[in-house]
Amino acid sequence: MESAVFVPFASRSMVCVLAILATGTVAVRGAAGSEPTTAAEWAVEGSLAPFLGEARFEVQQVFQGERFPNVVVATDGSVLTTWGNKSYKVRRSEDGGATWGPEITVAEPGFHGGGAIVDERSGDVLVFVEAGHPPAPLTVYRSKDHGRTWQADQAVVHPDAKGNVPSMHMNEHGITLRRGPHAGRLLRPTRSYAGGNAREFWPEHYTNAIYSDDGGKTWKTSAPFPAMGTGEATLAELSTGRIYYNSRRHLSTDGLNPRRRHIAWSDDSGETWKDLSVSEELPDGDQNRDYGLMAGLVRLPVQDRDILIFSNIDSPDGRKRGTVWASFDGGRSWPVSRLVTEEAFAYSSLDAGRPGTASEGWIYLLFEGSGGRMARFNLAWLLNGRDINDFFPK
Repeated sequence: MESAVFVPFASRSMVCVLAILATGTVAVRGAAGSEPTTAAEWAVEGSLAPFLGEARFEVQQVFQGERFPNVVVATDGSVLTTWGNKSYKVRRSEDGGATWGPEITVAEPGFHGGGAIVDERSGDVLVFVEAGHPPAPLTVYRSKDHGRTWQADQAVVHPDAKGNVPSMHMNEHGITLRRGPHAGRLLRPTRSYAGGNAREFWPEHYTNAIYSDDGGKTWKTSAPFPAMGTGEATLAELSTGRIYYNSRRHLSTDGLNPRRRHIAWSDDSGETWKDLSVSEELPDGDQNRDYGLMAGLVRLPVQDRDILIFSNIDSPDGRKRGTVWASFDGGRSWPVSRLVTEEAFAYSSLDAGRPGTASEGWIYLLFEGSGGRMARFNLAWLLNGRDINDFFPK
């Protein structure tokens, strides 16, 4: 396989170009005007019922050593766990997370860039690998067989309005938009390091997003998130097409409730962000320091419901007490939470099973504990005996 040819991006006004072997394209499936479907022609959203029933919860070890998690569910229902700060690795499950195949090395060396994306139009999976801790050269890899094999891909990432080319690390997975004029757009959170990750640069850090309307060949960069000092973000598309954006904050010394997540919204498919607020309920890392923590987020694939699941820690000190929260109104409130583990818990990533596949009804949480651990559970477990109807408008 040919190696990437990089155009340096030391100049912030330059476009970051990755010239790699070209690969073929996969035709879009699904009839015009019909409900959105994946490339496998399964519905992308279904009933709430598979996430309920008897409570289910289990934890497995999937990676040893290293760090940095993303989990995504491919269009055929294969669950892909991605990991690594020395080499970029993938493990797959074809039975909904009951068992896991061997490690597949995508890049070695390779530094996890976060933001793994399943393109629901083509079925391709894209991952982002940086040469080291960013700012660093980037390679995008594509799988056309649900994570079994990977090839370096051609991609062009355009800078933002400030002339900054975004870095990828270490954001939550990206999404395919399902609604509105940009249905099919790929969208993932990114960030600007303003020269480095040392504390002296933090006041100029900010999060943003990149988006592609051609299946990941070219990417534009959104406007900055409306708060400085931010990094490592999450996002979800609601049933209205509005985008909910939830960000960590490295620099939290301005009195804005410093140990809570920062929230903004997009009404233009991820191109700009507005209505900044600080969550009153969702913590941002251990509460004894202003540093924050990468978090997981997913909207359950349930028609006409905006049920979001969020993961972080609920800890007064130290990275421990991993917890998941549920919102039933698209992130406006978070009335339900449940402890996953009292033990070590750091970076985390969430995704949900797809209708009509072996993954249906499961919520997947890949987190840093002792190595990479996978918790899978259903909404019934998270509700812990509470009636879900109590959380929906009467």
